[in-house]
Amino acid sequence: MNATQPNRDFAWILAAVLVTGGLLYLLSPILTPFLLAAILAYICHPLADRLERLKLPRGAAAGIVIIALGLVFFLLALILVPMIQTETSHFLASLPKYVDWLQNSATPWLQEHLGVTLPDAAGLKQLLSEHLQGAGSAAGSAAGWLKTGTLGIVSLVANLVLIPVVFFYLLRDWDVMIDWADGLVPRRWHAKVRELATEIDAVLSEFLRGQLSVMLIMAVFYTTGLWIAGLDYALPIGILAGLLVFVPYMGAISGMALATLAGLVQFSSLEGMIPVWVVFGIGQLVEGYVVVPRLVGERIGLHPVMVIFALLAFGEVFGFFGVLLALPISAMLLVGLRHIRAAYQHSSLYQD
Repeated sequence: MNATQPNRDFAWILAAVLVTGGLLYLLSPILTPFLLAAILAYICHPLADRLERLKLPRGAAAGIVIIALGLVFFLLALILVPMIQTETSHFLASLPKYVDWLQNSATPWLQEHLGVTLPDAAGLKQLLSEHLQGAGSAAGSAAGWLKTGTLGIVSLVANLVLIPVVFFYLLRDWDVMIDWADGLVPRRWHAKVRELATEIDAVLSEFLRGQLSVMLIMAVFYTTGLWIAGLDYALPIGILAGLLVFVPYMGAISGMALATLAGLVQFSSLEGMIPVWVVFGIGQLVEGYVVVPRLVGERIGLHPVMVIFALLAFGEVFGFFGVLLALPISAMLLVGLRHIRAAYQHSSLYQD
């Protein structure tokens, strides 16, 4: 190998990274359904592999996985949508009662302790009525736009159809695509790239599949716990708190805030809030010391601060596509930094 070969290799790697990053940025508006389908295929391909080992053709195994996943989503929608609609209707019907509670209970406390004065009940009800009317007008405008915005409707429907189609083909041809990508790697880098890819796969697979299980378990836990505590809006708050567990601490913070607001209005006393707060306290202990260590594992190394930063940074640059892209790239960077750190610690610069 001549002296300029490492420089050429570095130039090729840098060019490939820049071109890939530029393409991702330019194509991000249309890549969301493809990336979402790829994430689903990545999560589900071990199940397809198991079905294939049962002598099923790969295409049939992929089809069974997609049908099963579709049935799960359909059943969840069938159960949750009517319940959430009912809870929302009940909440809207109870808004005047909430305004009276603010005027009679919250306002005196705020005036006494913080010196904050809220509008009177009539003013709050008038303000609320105006905002509801504005929301109705906005909904009407949105409905009118949907009637005339044929292109937007076609795009939405196309994405909804595109995701399962791309999901099927990616799941069916997953091993073929992996072998194809493996064949493109230069042979002198092959061993190292394969080692890095194996570590990245271990980090991502354990994090994503484990985190999905954590979200489901915590959603059930919070919903059941809040229902036992007697909170009227246990279902939507519990589901939201469970789903937001994906962002560290966001699920517990947002869930407790919403549950506190709903509970203060419902119970009209701090004593009634104690069971609600106990639910979230126990939930944090269960999540942090039981569920996450068992299902996700501490060896992953994706620090909560890193997860939050990656989600915010990639979301800001790429939008929703960036949120989907944040964790895979974070895992790659994490593995790369581990190897760079190991190389540095074995170098003469560190040893001397």
